[in-house]
Amino acid sequence: MPAPTLLMVMLAAVFHATWNLAAKAKRGEAYVFVWWYALLTGVVMVPLGAAEVIRSGGLAHYGAALWWAPAISAALHMGYNLTLQTGYERAPLGTVYPTARGTGPVITMLVAILLLGERPGWLAVGGALLIVTGIVVAAAPTTRLTVPAAGHDVAHHGRQARRRLLAGLGWGSATGLFIAGYTLWDDHSVTALGQLPISYFAMSSVYQAILMTCGMNRGRWAQAGTTLRRNVWPIAAITVLSPAAYVLVLIAMQTQPVSLVAPLRETSIVIGTLLAWLVFKESAPVQRLLGALVVVGGVALIGL
Repeated sequence: MPAPTLLMVMLAAVFHATWNLAAKAKRGEAYVFVWWYALLTGVVMVPLGAAEVIRSGGLAHYGAALWWAPAISAALHMGYNLTLQTGYERAPLGTVYPTARGTGPVITMLVAILLLGERPGWLAVGGALLIVTGIVVAAAPTTRLTVPAAGHDVAHHGRQARRRLLAGLGWGSATGLFIAGYTLWDDHSVTALGQLPISYFAMSSVYQAILMTCGMNRGRWAQAGTTLRRNVWPIAAITVLSPAAYVLVLIAMQTQPVSLVAPLRETSIVIGTLLAWLVFKESAPVQRLLGALVVVGGVALIGL
């Protein structure tokens, strides 16, 4: 993989981990929170997409796929955002994030190789598998349970910890399915369908905002103002960093096999799991660091 493309995907990983930290810090109702950043992302992306359309010679360059392909992407991304946010409400970041980011590339890589006919070199495949191994190490449940305060039922505390772990694995895996779905579809859109990354993602963002607005019932509208006031900075961070991260990935997928780009972008797990420890005081920093080092080894192989 060329060095500029490698750096592009690595920068996307940093952006991705940072906006997920903002999502975990959310306060209030999950759907309204996601609606706000979906709406504002659409507002930000429309002029950028329009500029790309004009620069590329007008709408005739895109064909009908500009209107229908982003709609499929929007549905998959909306499912991803809502599933991820629900997971963050019910389980630690250090469980949900690595599980989601680990499940996604495994499915994506297998589908790309087995069904789409992609044939990356063996060294690159080894690097991708090493990245996945590091993700599994970082995401593996820890055996140590936090000792409950005096007077608390130890057995009850253990059951709660196990429920949160299972919830994190479950919601993380469900999120990973959406990741695989939108990664494969968006790769198809920017390669086989010839869509340009910024305008394609702009249309997807508009469709996401429309779909999310359709789900805003009376109770959610009543919470809209409060949710925005309580989450100004998380919403602003996601509005900027989420599209920036994914547009960089779409650009990379135009020239590199998705079976390599998908695992490489999951180096965000290194940052995400360490932030979970530093910011949210989640456990097992040594285990997370070990997984991160394995991931870095995989990145080095892909970059050769």
